[in-house]
Amino acid sequence: MARIGADEIRTRVRGDWPRVLGLLKDKIALKSVSAQGITGEHMRRSARFVADQLSLVGIDARLVQSTNPDGTPGAFEVVGSRVVDAKAPTVLLYAHHDVQPVPDPAVWETDPFVGTERDGRLYGRGAADDGGGIAIHSGALKALGDDLGVNVKVFIEGEEEMGSPSFIPFIEAHREEFESDVIVVADSGNWSSDIPSLTTSLRGNTDLDVTVKVLEHPVHSGQFGGPVLDANTLAAMLIASMYDGNGELAVPGIESDQPVGGLQRDLDPGQFRADAGAVDSYRLAGTGSLASRLWTKPAASVIGFDAHPVEGSFNVVADRARFRISLRTAPSQDPAQAQQALADFLAAHAPLGAEVSFEYGENGRGWAMDPDSLAVRDAQDAMREAFGTDPVNKGEGGSIPFIPELKRLFPSAQVLVTGPEDPQSNAHSPNESISLYGLERNIVAEVLLLDRLGAGSR
Repeated sequence: MARIGADEIRTRVRGDWPRVLGLLKDKIALKSVSAQGITGEHMRRSARFVADQLSLVGIDARLVQSTNPDGTPGAFEVVGSRVVDAKAPTVLLYAHHDVQPVPDPAVWETDPFVGTERDGRLYGRGAADDGGGIAIHSGALKALGDDLGVNVKVFIEGEEEMGSPSFIPFIEAHREEFESDVIVVADSGNWSSDIPSLTTSLRGNTDLDVTVKVLEHPVHSGQFGGPVLDANTLAAMLIASMYDGNGELAVPGIESDQPVGGLQRDLDPGQFRADAGAVDSYRLAGTGSLASRLWTKPAASVIGFDAHPVEGSFNVVADRARFRISLRTAPSQDPAQAQQALADFLAAHAPLGAEVSFEYGENGRGWAMDPDSLAVRDAQDAMREAFGTDPVNKGEGGSIPFIPELKRLFPSAQVLVTGPEDPQSNAHSPNESISLYGLERNIVAEVLLLDRLGAGSR
């Protein structure tokens, strides 16, 4: 049972709205692209800005530079806390302050580093991912003020878009900054701008580099072509062997799951095709619900292929080809197990006896929410009241590898994955944006959640 009425909370959030919107616009302008150097002055400036903003809403926040596993300087992180009652539960609020690069500003309809309001959305790089997460936490803490009934810890990461290489060493060196009863990760999104969601699962991920070798050196296609197939063709045959006639990944040992907590609503194929930009003639691959294909079944993508470019090509049979497979794994599967299963399958299906060798990439585990936890119940009630409609929970096809690592280190903590995005947010893509309608209600939902968690302890 909440202690503060929803109408009062909405009034507080609306009164603070100019500050929240200004925060988000200022954050966009900082150009905190971690790919341009996580130790750069632009990243220090971004972390300092976030720490200052958290201090304004009652958090004792500071900037700390992490250390990479090899001992070199790492990302600029923001940590903070506020203790209200030693007997109250502790909630860790997570977001990240680094953003994706903008390879070609010309394909944007607005300046990517100027927050621009259009048709109820705010456009700019990092507006949703994950400036929106920072704005949600800031807005919620400001709205609660002295009515905050939980102890709060905050961690705003500076290298999430770079794979978080120093994240686990940082946690292990600062365990006291992360010990908590509930962890709220505001780095995902809602079913739509007006229908809220908890993220129920995340797929794991792994990479495998594959080299197919057929010759010791290239040869003339007129002299040897026919009996000797080029390595690019053999690689294509090998890749195709992973799939059945429906385009379903069919590799023994690579597992599938069903949507966690049951499927409340399937994805709309027409909208999905439009969002993906699929050509009219393309038939979506796989079988079963579209949601399961995207959230809990495995997916393999060839994300790199070394071959001679068409421009300047000549009549030579390629001796070898190299390609990289990115494998998204079911939430419950050990990605190292899936990686090895894929390598074993490809080695056993080498076309015409070509040599196949491997380089193994890093693994990130998937995660599945506990749909029966008390924190999930409180979060769903908060979302229902904030948005005025029942939440539709959903999985995510992507990965956030540090979440299962947090669960490993803090097994008793309940994890909630929320976030500011919606299907039109275009995170990682041109014209990234956040729904201002959705942002306001996400803030109200987080206030209601924190209030419920605090009320439950009294």
